[in-house]
Amino acid sequence: MTRSPHVIVIGGGIGGLCLAQGLRKAGVSVAVYERDVAPASRWEGYRIHVNPAGARSLAACLPEDLWQAFLASTGPGGDFGFLTEKLDELLVVEEPIMYPAAADPTEGHYAADRATLRRLLLAGLDDVVRFGAEFVRYEHAPDGRIEAVFADGSRAQGDLLVGADGVASRVRGQYLPHARVTDAGAVGIAHKTWLTHETENWLPERLRTGMNLVMADQPCFLFTSVFQPTPGAATALTGADGITGSAGRDRPYVLGALVADPSHLPAGLTSMDGDALRDVVDATLSGWHPALRRLLAESDPDSRAAISFRASEPVAPWSATNVTLLGDAVHAMPPIGGLGGNTALRDAHSLCIALAEVARGERDLLTAVAVFEERMRDYGYAAVRDALAQKDRGLSTGTVRTGVQRAFMRLCSMVEPLRRHAFADQWDGLSRPLPWEPTATTPR
Repeated sequence: MTRSPHVIVIGGGIGGLCLAQGLRKAGVSVAVYERDVAPASRWEGYRIHVNPAGARSLAACLPEDLWQAFLASTGPGGDFGFLTEKLDELLVVEEPIMYPAAADPTEGHYAADRATLRRLLLAGLDDVVRFGAEFVRYEHAPDGRIEAVFADGSRAQGDLLVGADGVASRVRGQYLPHARVTDAGAVGIAHKTWLTHETENWLPERLRTGMNLVMADQPCFLFTSVFQPTPGAATALTGADGITGSAGRDRPYVLGALVADPSHLPAGLTSMDGDALRDVVDATLSGWHPALRRLLAESDPDSRAAISFRASEPVAPWSATNVTLLGDAVHAMPPIGGLGGNTALRDAHSLCIALAEVARGERDLLTAVAVFEERMRDYGYAAVRDALAQKDRGLSTGTVRTGVQRAFMRLCSMVEPLRRHAFADQWDGLSRPLPWEPTATTPR
């Protein structure tokens, strides 16, 4: 096929929408089908960490006005602190060590609100995104094109179908039925605590700064991070997407996410309401610093949620067709280290590059899909491995192990070259530009 393809995207999350923005920018025809009936019809999550891979992808795929609105609506990513459950500071890794090239906005590190980011990615796509479209299956048309079938009986035909429909992907279930998504052996309980003048009176400064990992000799750990957008964020967003009266789009808060071994928690955790989750968390952290317990106990009850973590098992390479996958549909991972959303954005960027080459007549469609999938399997499964390794380290216990770990972190805190040597690759390693990725020196 030498003509420009028409692309059908199943799923309107941040990966699918970033792809749609990038394809539209490249002049490639695209339509997105989302089963939600409206953009805000369900809970959309919390503060997410956008690393340089994610920022680079957004800068490449978004039109300039939306990229500027993204910059205006986010907050600083910040340093990363390691603390004990008594709030003793072990180590703070400075942002320039985490992301050395972050001075360039397209290689930056940002704190974004997931719901706000999704609204931004929807901007200008009113004629592209169809809500209330529940995908059921796909079929191959006699002419070789792909046809998506929806629950209401409607159909959509295109040259390529992209499954961006999440960890329970129906596209993956039909296309790669042997691909397994398994229990990752961890559960997360997330909280959102609004940052107000009253909160700031009792919340320690370190918990109002950047990101932190609170570790105890228990099969659990607490991750905290701050979302504090720049002044004028709500105005910038309204100018970009035209949505008015959206209170709270620039309201700062602290995300608190307790990650634990589920065998040490009550059964039925994911079906508990906010009050029950508060009680479980408070009992789990009974010996922790009062400010940590208060942070979670006084969180917004409507924001509390528990989820069992899942992870994709690597799949051997498959032959490219006019069906492909991105994001959690193909490389689901625990939300540890902030890798899932950034990897989905990187997928969108990579696939957009490949399909733009098809539109320009530089590759045929199946070759372009094969190139995208080879790249995606490499960095995508690497991100899954890293997220699982971080989970395992965080849930490990033992008095000797804990003592050695804390002693090493204290030493790193005192010796800057050791700190840089030990931690420079932990964040930057998975987000550095890959050979195919345009960077700030490449014209946009």
